[in-house]
Amino acid sequence: MIDKDGYRANVGIILINKANKVFWAQRIRQNSWQFPQGGVQPNEPAIATLYRELYEEIGLRPNDVEVIDSTTQWHKYRIPAQLIRHTTPLCIGQKQKWFLLRLISDESAIRLDRTDNPEFSSWNWVHYWSPLKQVIHFKRQVYRKALEEFYPLLKYRKVRH
Repeated sequence: MIDKDGYRANVGIILINKANKVFWAQRIRQNSWQFPQGGVQPNEPAIATLYRELYEEIGLRPNDVEVIDSTTQWHKYRIPAQLIRHTTPLCIGQKQKWFLLRLISDESAIRLDRTDNPEFSSWNWVHYWSPLKQVIHFKRQVYRKALEEFYPLLKYRKVRH
């Protein structure tokens, strides 16, 4: 779903474990890593997109996670000009609603092969701020905004053991 300004609506997922480390996944057949994310379909609420993408990309169901919060606004990033596909409607970037989730099931519930076209080939738990050094440059500011908005929720939240 692309808006009148050329931004595709999308949700981003920051999944944390009991130690407040974040789920970090390697895109299939690439050397790039990112948080799970996916496009909002027409008339689909962002929360429904979250659960659909959570299952499609990492195999988790709603009962495997606790939704802690979502960003107060949509954050935008532009795609570099050389990566823009000139189709109609023209998509110049993404606007993302971010969700912070905590894994409450065992991590063995994470499966990257739930669909015929997996998004990721491997994953890891990493320090909360590590993705800012590794994510592709044009997504970095959006990642920073989401991580900064959610950080106070981790700082004062008791970690379950």
